Formats: sequence, C-alpha cells, structure tokens
Amino acid sequence: MVAATDMHGIEKREGWSSRSAFILAAIGAAVGLGNIWRFPTLAGESGGGAFVLFYIGCVFLLGLPLVLSEIFIGKAGQTDAVGSIRHVAAHSRASKSWGLFGGLGALAAFLILSFYSVVAGWVLYYVGVFAADFGGALLAGEPFRGALAGEDHGAIQQRLGDMFANVPLLLGMHAAFMGLTFYIIARGVGSGIEKAATILMPMFFALLVGIVIYGAFVGDFGEAVAFLFTPDWSKLTPGVMNSALGQALFSLSLGVAGLITYGSYIGGSDRLGPTAGIIAVADTSVALLAGLMIFPIVLSVGLDPAAGPTLVFQTLPFAFQEMPAGSLIGLLFFLLILVAAVTSSISLLEVPTAWGIGEMKWSRMKSATIFGLGSFVIGIFCLLGYNVWADVRPLGFWDIFAETDILDTVDGFTGKIMLPLGAFFTAIFVGWKADRRLVAETTGLSRFWLGVWRFLIAWLCPIAVAIILVTGLFPSILGQG
Repeated sequence: MVAATDMHGIEKREGWSSRSAFILAAIGAAVGLGNIWRFPTLAGESGGGAFVLFYIGCVFLLGLPLVLSEIFIGKAGQTDAVGSIRHVAAHSRASKSWGLFGGLGALAAFLILSFYSVVAGWVLYYVGVFAADFGGALLAGEPFRGALAGEDHGAIQQRLGDMFANVPLLLGMHAAFMGLTFYIIARGVGSGIEKAATILMPMFFALLVGIVIYGAFVGDFGEAVAFLFTPDWSKLTPGVMNSALGQALFSLSLGVAGLITYGSYIGGSDRLGPTAGIIAVADTSVALLAGLMIFPIVLSVGLDPAAGPTLVFQTLPFAFQEMPAGSLIGLLFFLLILVAAVTSSISLLEVPTAWGIGEMKWSRMKSATIFGLGSFVIGIFCLLGYNVWADVRPLGFWDIFAETDILDTVDGFTGKIMLPLGAFFTAIFVGWKADRRLVAETTGLSRFWLGVWRFLIAWLCPIAVAIILVTGLFPSILGQG
C-alpha cells in the first residue's frame, strides 16, 4: 500500500475515521496477554478477592488519570510520541527535553514487542494443536468430546516442554506472528490498525462472553465468583498491593507511549474524559471476565487456580480434556488469546513506527520494516534463551543463550524499570508542567473533574508509580528478595 502524499511528496498524516474507531483501537491496545494470562495468574497466586478489589481501585485512581494524560498529549501534539510531548512542552514553556520520555516509551514498546511476539507464537502453536484436535473430533463424529482425547495429564504437560525444545517451530511461530503484525502496521492507520480493530475487537468480545457463559453452565461459577470477589484482607500484603499496582499499569499499556501515539490520530473536538473512562472500564471488564472465564473451568475439575504462569498452557488444556465440548472450547479459547495478542502487538509496533515517520521522516513502509525486523531479531535471542534444547544444540556458541533467560530479562527490565519510568514522567509532566488552559481545552473536562484529575495525576500517581519502581528494583523491601 502506498500512503497518500502532498504536493511536496511528504506523507499526509492519517487519522481515525470516528471516535468509535479510536475507542476500539485503544481498547485493543490495552487488552492483551496482560488481561487474559497475567491477570488471572496474579489473581490466583495472590489469593483472589483482596487482590482483585485493590486492583480495581488502582485502575480508576491511577490508571484512568494516566490514560487520559497520554491521550491528551497525543491529541494536543498531533504527531509521534516524542514530537507530541515536545509540542506540549513548547506550548507550556517547558524544556523540550521532556520529549526524551516519549523516546523511552518508544524504546520500551520496541523491546516488549520482541518477546511479546515470542509468547504470542506459543499461543499460535496451541491454536494449531486444538484446531487439529477439533478436526479429529469432527472426523470421529464426536464434535462435543473433551480435548486431547487419549492423552494423560503428563503428556499434556509435556507438550509445553516439547514446544520449547523445537526451535524451528518456535522460530516459525514467532515469524508468522510478527509478519501479521508488520502487515497490519504497513497498511497504515485507516486500512491497517483501524480495520483490524473493527474486525478483531467484536470477535474478541463475542468469544470472551461466549466462553464465560459456557463456564457458567458447565464449570463451578459460584466458587469462581467467591474466589474473585470475596476478599481475605489478610492476604493483601505489601507484595500483593505492589503486584496490583503494577498490573494496573501493565494491563492498560501505560508507559509505552501507545495511547500518546493513538491519541495523536484523533481529530475534531471530542471530549477525552468519557473516552478515557470507556477504555479503562472496558480493559478492567475484560480482565474480570477473563477470571470468570478461566476459574470456573479450573475449579470445576479440582485444579489449582494458583498454578502460576503454567495456568494457560498446562492447567487449562488438562481442564478442557475433562469438559464437555472441551475440544471446541479449547480452540476458541486460544483463538481469543491470539486476537488479544494481535491487537496489542500492532500498538507496540506502531509506536516506534510513528517515531520513525515523525522524527526521521521515513516512509511508513521503511519505518515499519526497520522496527519490525529489529524487534524480530531481538525476539530470536529471547526465544533461544527460553528453550530447553540442550541435547540438540549444534554449536557451543548457543550455550550462551540456553543458559541466559533473555526473555525474562527483557521482560523484567521493561516491566520493572521502563514502564514505571514512562508512567512517572507522564504524571509529572502533565501534572506539573503542562499548560492548564491547553489541558482544559484539549480534554474538555469540567472545572470539577479537571481539578480531581489534576490532583490524582500530580500527587497520587507519581507517588504510587515511584513505589512500583523502587520495589521493582529492590524487591527485598517487600521481603521478596
């Protein structure tokens, strides 16, 4: 696709066709593996109700003000994250050096995409596994049988290890997912991102609600509701509270300049407060529905809701084996996760791509190619550092990667340092430096809500995010290191 250009041959800046298109795209950016995988994992490990209720509070007291702040910067700046921050800074008579935290966000998005694509490749593999399983069920005339017929618990668990040991498979899945992400971004805002969001997000919500209803009928829905919403406040330790704070940022994709970039494509005079509220409510609802989708199924077959990171790839496949129509539901479940991964990955690639277009004056195709390929290559190193192919390594050189968990290292560096730093600087910049008249005109907030928002973003958000940053760097403060 060739982008439209003006009389000087410079690409014209694209934008959303409507407010609803932006909302769908922004929800897609926020909704991802953090909602479907990470939230149920943390909720299970943290004891359920107390974590969930504290997390909801964090979303609306911390996450929502930051969502609105990022969208405000983007809409006011009308260019990439770095340029938008510089524009607001110039209008506010602040130093243009504030644009550096936009660059930090773009770098974080680029790095996160590298391992995000690897994990999404795992999801793609399981889509194939359950598609083959459901196809076999259809051929056998048993479309409503349980999943992975004939495999015992050990064999189902071993699938994950076998996948990690199959390097060509992991590379292929990583390449396929990154290729799809690149294709969508290369097509632009309207024909790529917006079109993908308007197709994939309704599909996502239909699958999510459908599986929740299924779980309510065949699973232990009552126990799941009690687990998720009945608080045991004795379990609300400082570590659990810190996890909830971090999940609120991670789930809403804050600190990676994604909403700044998407916000820059907004035209007209839409009121940003209600829009930000819709995004926060939708993202939180997805996380809660994910819990109500997963835990009834897990609890009904007597499995552990605190299974941790293996919950999705080992515990649930075994649960689907015990459930009626488990083969079909397993396929739909992993398709659901794949859709969520795609909508998030395109926002991650769009951030550095927009930077290349805005700051380097590259074409969209060139910028998307450079950053997509670069992220793919880093992802290969993450992939090699996560596999267990010790018996088949042809060269001693690869021992370096088998002995170094690069994926978790990159994940930890971005999640514990770069995202909190990005969110912290966003809060300080908007709360203390941004021109108040520009803020009021751009957001359309009433005087009352503007005052509430400014208090939260100037005081509560920096303090809370600083706590996340410090405890992430020094976990011994919480007794975790």
